[in-house]
Amino acid sequence: MMIQTSAHARVGLIGNPSDGYFGKTISVIVGNFQARVTLFESPRLTILPQRSDRTDFADLNDLLGDVSLNGYYGGIRLIKATIKRFVDYCQQHGIELPKRNFSIEYHTNIPVRVGLAGSSAIVTATLRALMQFFGVEITKPLQPALALSVERDELGIGAGLQDRVIQVYEGAVFMDFNKQLIDQRGYGEYEPLDPKLLPPLFVAFRPLLAEGTEVPHNDLRGRYARGEQKVLDAMKQFAGYAQQARDLIVAGRGNEIGPLMNANFDLRASILQISDGNKELVETGRKLGAFVKFAGSGGAVIAAYDGDPARLQRITEAYRKIDAEVIVPEVVPG
Repeated sequence: MMIQTSAHARVGLIGNPSDGYFGKTISVIVGNFQARVTLFESPRLTILPQRSDRTDFADLNDLLGDVSLNGYYGGIRLIKATIKRFVDYCQQHGIELPKRNFSIEYHTNIPVRVGLAGSSAIVTATLRALMQFFGVEITKPLQPALALSVERDELGIGAGLQDRVIQVYEGAVFMDFNKQLIDQRGYGEYEPLDPKLLPPLFVAFRPLLAEGTEVPHNDLRGRYARGEQKVLDAMKQFAGYAQQARDLIVAGRGNEIGPLMNANFDLRASILQISDGNKELVETGRKLGAFVKFAGSGGAVIAAYDGDPARLQRITEAYRKIDAEVIVPEVVPG
């Protein structure tokens, strides 16, 4: 049996980072990039490494360059933790797994550590492969929470549900992480949106800004837990932006959400320190008439513009001058 599964990159269109704080967000799949997992039955349980898991280097500069781009961890720890949490889930729900071993490997072309949800894509694809291999059905609303527990509970990485929800549901989704619902049933309200109602979008990312999501998230989580009023108020405002954007999109006025996207980033900048490189990533698009915000935790931005091809060409050239790449996201249907 040869099983192949995948999960795509995503951008947080608006509302992030309130998803980790019982807020509201809209997220969109980026079909241009994906993590793919291959799983097949084998005598022993084996996790096969990918290039980002390399342990052999030409020299010190080669090692330093790899760490700068990929960090200290590849995808193996994500796969190991996903397998562990999947087994835990089955045991907790009285699901007896057959005694079958497998080999599993992953390949990903999602730009690493720039806020496009590359880690959660590996986890989601791995979870899909395990469900298929063992014949275990986990309903869609429950899958994101299980995927989140892999990084948050097993690996201690600060994150929210948004990435996992959109990677499970795909397309474009409005998410309401109402605390009462989360506490009662483990998931919020997830409403698919018609991607055709979204404004023209582009994504710009700059690999040199690579930074693990735990870096910008951990201090924010601590400030939220301590009840810092500025952070609490900001989370409510982020959620408000997402609700306003959702209402405009559903009403057929998606082209009007740009100012809300700008406001989302400006609010983030008021509570978190933004590096000069990330500021430049935002300002480059704004100077040419686009509405720009972080796609995730930094290193990549999502932007709305008027759809003029000439403007997009000027924007692409401007980003190229700062070593950033521009793509038009291919939204995979939900």
